[in-house]
Amino acid sequence: MADIVLEPGAAAPSAPRFAPVSASYGRYALTLLVAIYTVNFLDRQIITTIGESIKNDLHLTDTQMGALGGIFFAAVYTILGIPIARIADKSNRPWVMTISLALWSGFTVMSAFAKNYAVLAISRAGVGIGEAGCSPTAHSLLADYFPQEKRATALAIYSMGISIGTLLGMAIGGIVAEHYGWRTAFLVAGAPGLAFAVLAIFTLREPRSQLSRDAQAAANASSHIPLLMVFSALEMRPTFWLFALGGALTSFVSYAHGQFFTPFFLRNHAHELTVLAGQFGMAPAPGKPPLGFISLALGLGAGIGGAFGSWLGGALADRWGAKDVRNYALFPLLVPFVSIPVLWYAAGTDNMMLALILLLIPNIGVGAWWGPVYGGVQSLVPPAMRALSAAVLLFVINMIGLGGGPTAFGMMTDAMTNRGLIGSGLDVQACKAAVGAAKATCAAASAHGIKVTVYLSTAIIPLAMICFFLSRRTIGRDVANADALPAKAMSTRRLAGYLFVAGALPGAALANASSMFFKSPPPLFYLDGLVAGGAVGVILAVMIAAAGRRAEA
Repeated sequence: MADIVLEPGAAAPSAPRFAPVSASYGRYALTLLVAIYTVNFLDRQIITTIGESIKNDLHLTDTQMGALGGIFFAAVYTILGIPIARIADKSNRPWVMTISLALWSGFTVMSAFAKNYAVLAISRAGVGIGEAGCSPTAHSLLADYFPQEKRATALAIYSMGISIGTLLGMAIGGIVAEHYGWRTAFLVAGAPGLAFAVLAIFTLREPRSQLSRDAQAAANASSHIPLLMVFSALEMRPTFWLFALGGALTSFVSYAHGQFFTPFFLRNHAHELTVLAGQFGMAPAPGKPPLGFISLALGLGAGIGGAFGSWLGGALADRWGAKDVRNYALFPLLVPFVSIPVLWYAAGTDNMMLALILLLIPNIGVGAWWGPVYGGVQSLVPPAMRALSAAVLLFVINMIGLGGGPTAFGMMTDAMTNRGLIGSGLDVQACKAAVGAAKATCAAASAHGIKVTVYLSTAIIPLAMICFFLSRRTIGRDVANADALPAKAMSTRRLAGYLFVAGALPGAALANASSMFFKSPPPLFYLDGLVAGGAVGVILAVMIAAAGRRAEA
């Protein structure tokens, strides 16, 4: 890979050496952004808890449920992230955040009124439209609110919103759905975001307006970095792509487990959970699954473990990274050594109390990479590229992790279930309407199928560890050249090639998921999606190039 070289006048201006806002306001803004991110994940993750109720009510398969929590949301969320981030890099970021927040909260409320799978899929895609504007904008704001030596910690604290939102989503979703139904759970989840939208627009400051004359001039100059130059700069920072792929592969497993662990425990350990729930005064009604208890238990584990892991990963990255920048990758690299065997044991034991406690450990690992990766990436690029860099990072992480994880897990579970049904004359489609003995056969096969898939999914984690290990070889040079721009912008043809692949793969997955809307799906429909997705990528590349030329003119 070619080195980044500096040409006369090609270096982007350095970030200001002072904070554009007071320390107290920085803490307030961080708190508000954590709250917004909490609502973001509450609305995103609510479906993972109430998914089993939706599946039974609307007679869906695991593949369909996986697509709802995966590709239908992720395709829109990731594709829109890049153009919205570009808007955030050049306009008022609090306004971008507010509009995004109002949109995703509104679509969450809309999900409560879905009468069929198609409407629910559209609603989840709509949530992705709004949430696309959240994290890239927040990352860019926090990178301005806090100096570099505190950036990983600030972004790690911000990332705690994932854990808190997951906790609230699972707890609220499970308890409300158990007592009032899954539709009410969507209503309860969507309402807080509308209130935070009002608070954000009146109290979030655009820190660009607080910069001194020299710093403001630097920010204005850096805003003219052409789009194709941005992509060329990212291409020549290998650490960026190793961090992105490592985070994506880790997320592939964690998002899949997040969506399907509640069904896993309900299908395999309903009796043990009902007994345990009774000991805590949360026994379900006779004949009902212990949804409220297992959602609360898993939510507490995800929330506490993820928040602690996020804080610890960010704090250690800032402390150790100050001594050796390679240590940004150390915690994400080492934690999986402990997490994998613990996951295996927790999935295999019948002792539910022990299993739920042990799951705290892999949940710590889930949050361990957030601060080092998000904070590290912000230190790899010039100030005017921060939001767009975060958007590209999140594109990779969410398209592979969020889009692929739950979708692939659902498909694999259905495949393993069908394998267990060989010789019975049944399959997952026939199981939707099964009764009596056939229903019991389907339940046993489904329980075994999801258990096998849990074990198989952990094989992805070592691949993420390899990415973080390799990043230790490149991060020193890339951080040292953070403000440098390449000698030449990326060609339109090269960008089109990258975006063709980036669009083709999710396009094929989205077409495969959409084939579920047809009684008789078109043959090889995924190939149509592959071509259409690739074409969208090429069109986007041409539009980016044209926008860059207009800006230069």
